[in-house]
Parts: sequence; structure tokens; C-alpha cells
Amino acid sequence: MHGITYKKLKLFLDKYPHGVSWRVKRHCSIIDKHLNPDEELLYVFAGQYDNITWSLCNTVVVAITSERLILGQKYILPGYKFVSITPDLYNDLSVYSGIFWGTIAIDTIKEIVYVSDLDKASLPEVETVITEFMTEKKKEYAQLGKPNSL
Repeated sequence: MHGITYKKLKLFLDKYPHGVSWRVKRHCSIIDKHLNPDEELLYVFAGQYDNITWSLCNTVVVAITSERLILGQKYILPGYKFVSITPDLYNDLSVYSGIFWGTIAIDTIKEIVYVSDLDKASLPEVETVITEFMTEKKKEYAQLGKPNSL
């Protein structure tokens, strides 16, 4: 399973080359480390993990798996950050398009997660993939009788 996240991310970066992301192989390794054995990687993209204009050194890799949305960020010094957003914690998503890049805001029960400096052309695709995945998973939760939120 090693390297699968980077292979998927490379497809995204080749399709949308005008976003800002650095050290993506290292960030992808955090996603690879936390994938469960039965979890399928569906979609991967990268941007800056904040909502600060011209912040170019805070790259994060975002992956949608068969079970959840996950974010991985390898620190320059030892350590890393990993975030898991399950469908029951997801509220909605907003898209912002600026002059050069775009931002998505993932609203969860606990916080709003911003991924910025995305290639503007990628915004419709990223929004559609996340929204369709979360909508489908929430429907599955409802059919199983699981609550949609805490």
C-alpha cells in the first residue's frame, strides 16, 4: 500500500498544475500510514492548510477514502498532523474562488477546515467529489439507523 496516495495525488497535480503544494510525498506518507487495511483510496488533492492569502508553506494532502475524509501533514521538524472527518461529523462545504487560486471550507461539527491555494479549475471537481461522497455516506448512515450528528 506504500506510495498509493502519492500516485493518486500525482494524477490530480498533473490535471491541475496551478495549485500550490510542497513536499507532497512526505505528506502522502502520513495518509498511507493511517489507511485502514480495508479502506479504499478514492480521491486525493493537496493545498495549503489555512485560509491565509499568500501562505505558501503549510501544505496538506486531503484524501477521500471509502469511509472518511482524511488530511495528512508532515512537519518539517519531527512529527505530523493527521485529521479524520467521518460523515457523521460533516456539515457542509463552501467554495471560494479568488484571482489566482481557490479555497474550500469543510464545515464540521467541531471546526471549519480550510484548504486553500487550489488551482481554480479544480474547485468544481473537488466540491463535487466531496459533496457526493458525504451525501451518499449520510444516506447509508440513515438507512442503518445511525445518527447523522452527535
